[in-house]
Amino acid sequence: MRLTSLMQSSLSLLYPARCLCCGGMVDGLNGLCGPCWRDLPLLGAGCYGCAAPLPSLQPGEEAYCDDCLTAPRPWRRGVAALGYSGTARQLVLALKHGDRHDISKPAATWLARPLRDLVTADTVLVPVPLHPWRRLARRFNQSALIAQDLADVLGCDWAPDALRRTTRTRSLGGLTRDERHALMSDAIAPNPKYSLQGRAVVIVDDVMTSGATFSATTTAAYAAGAKDVCVAALARVTKEAYIKT
Repeated sequence: MRLTSLMQSSLSLLYPARCLCCGGMVDGLNGLCGPCWRDLPLLGAGCYGCAAPLPSLQPGEEAYCDDCLTAPRPWRRGVAALGYSGTARQLVLALKHGDRHDISKPAATWLARPLRDLVTADTVLVPVPLHPWRRLARRFNQSALIAQDLADVLGCDWAPDALRRTTRTRSLGGLTRDERHALMSDAIAPNPKYSLQGRAVVIVDDVMTSGATFSATTTAAYAAGAKDVCVAALARVTKEAYIKT
């Protein structure tokens, strides 16, 4: 333990910790500087179904937004850590398109905060899968990176290959809610090599916009035998206009 501590101290002298967002100096490893942390749009109490902010909601209160009341979600509960804007959007895009794998671990600690009460010893985290061709082009699945680090933080199982993407869909950016749901219909299926029979499942993704991807993934998880499904997004798009993600 002492040797490890000495090695970490030596590394911190050689490679001082930098802010994940702006690159400025920070006191700890894998963190944000003061200004970037203050700009991070942490979400408070939100819709029980999709985590959309509900300003009048009190902590612990269960309420649903108009969208979830009009079209109930197939999952039981949805949570998110951040609003998809400013610093959060910059970090998500850097992780997703900039090979910034170092963002995954702190992101997992942020997402663990609203998710912790939903996780039990029976829970398994399942990332939203990428189509093999997109996985090959990107070389990694950002949702799987978050799910793996989240499993370490929460001390639960994760199953990166429990579900598979069967259709190579186009980007959902710029599409309406109905178009997104139509495009994602039947795009995700159980992986016959794995079973979620009798398990409580939390689907993990980087961003939730309309919920179309989570809906398709939830349907596949139930088809794979899950007894309960919740969803967790690092960031939640909070505006009516869908932003390219």
